[in-house]
Amino acid sequence: MDAVRKGGRDGTDRVFPEAAFGPALNSVGIAQAVEELGHEAIFLSDPGFVEVYEGYGFEAHPVNLSEPMPAEEMARFWEDFINGHIPNFRKSPREQIGNYVKDCWEAIVDSAKWAEKDLPGILDDLRPDIVCVDNVVLFPAIKRYAEENGKAWVRIISCSENEIGDPEIPPHLSGCGEHDAKCHEAFRRRFEAEIKPIHEDFNNFLASCGEKPYPLGEFFETSPHMNLLLYPESVKFTRSTPLDPESFQYLEGCVRRDEEYEVPPFEANEGEPLLYISYGSLGAGDTELLKRVIAAVEKMPVRALVNVGD
Repeated sequence: MDAVRKGGRDGTDRVFPEAAFGPALNSVGIAQAVEELGHEAIFLSDPGFVEVYEGYGFEAHPVNLSEPMPAEEMARFWEDFINGHIPNFRKSPREQIGNYVKDCWEAIVDSAKWAEKDLPGILDDLRPDIVCVDNVVLFPAIKRYAEENGKAWVRIISCSENEIGDPEIPPHLSGCGEHDAKCHEAFRRRFEAEIKPIHEDFNNFLASCGEKPYPLGEFFETSPHMNLLLYPESVKFTRSTPLDPESFQYLEGCVRRDEEYEVPPFEANEGEPLLYISYGSLGAGDTELLKRVIAAVEKMPVRALVNVGD
C-alpha cells in the first residue's frame, strides 16, 4: 500500500470500480482500509451502483458508462444480458469466445468511450491525489489526469491474476491447464481472431485520446505505480517474467466490514466449519450453477451460508 501512502496523511483517493457487484464490493473493502490509513475515499461510479457505495457511508459521483437510461431499465438490460448468455456458460471457454466473451468486450469498450465524456471534467473538479480503477479496460482520462498532474493511479485486478498476461501462463478466460501450451495457443488464436474488429475500434478510440495503440488482445496496461491483486499468492502462476513486488501487491482476497450478522443455528453439522458461498453479478444470475453448488456442499461435513442475490 506504499503507493496509497504517497498521497499524504490527508490525501483523497478516488475509487472507480466496474459496474458489477464483485468489483464494487471488493473496492468497498479496499476503500475502508484506505480510510483507516487516514485518507478520504470517494467513489466514481456507474449511476446504477451509486447507492451501493452510499450505503456503506461513502461519497459517490456518477459517471455514465453507457447511454443514460432510467435505473429500472438499466437493471433490466443487464438482467436480460446475463440471462441471455447463461446457455453459453455451459459451453467450453473456447466456445464462449464468439458469443459471451465477444459481447462482453463490445460492451466494455463502449463503456470506456462513454466514460470519456464525463470522467475528465469530474477528475478536474475533484482533484484526487490517487485514482484506483478496477476494470479490464483503459479509461484514458485517468491515465492522462495522473500524468498531467503528477499523481499516481492504481490498477485493481479483482478477478484472476492472469488478466496480466505472460507467455508461460494460461490466457485469461481460457480455462487451460497451466502447462497445456497447445490449449494456450489454440485459445489465443481464436480469441484474437474474434476480438480483432473490437480491438481495432478500441485502438482508434485510444488514438483519438492521444494514447498509443495496444497489441492485439490487450485492452489495459499495468500501472507504473501500484497494482493490487485479489488473487491468492499461494496459487500464483509461474511466469517467465515474475511480477515486481514493488509494484504488484497480492491482497489475498478482500473482506469488507459490514453490518453485524448472527449465524443461525443449523439442524446438522453444528460445530463444523462454516462455509460462505457468494458470487458476483454473473454467478448470482446462474441459478442452475447455484443449485449444483448447494447439492455438492450438502454432502460435505460443513455448515454453509449461500448468498443467492436478488
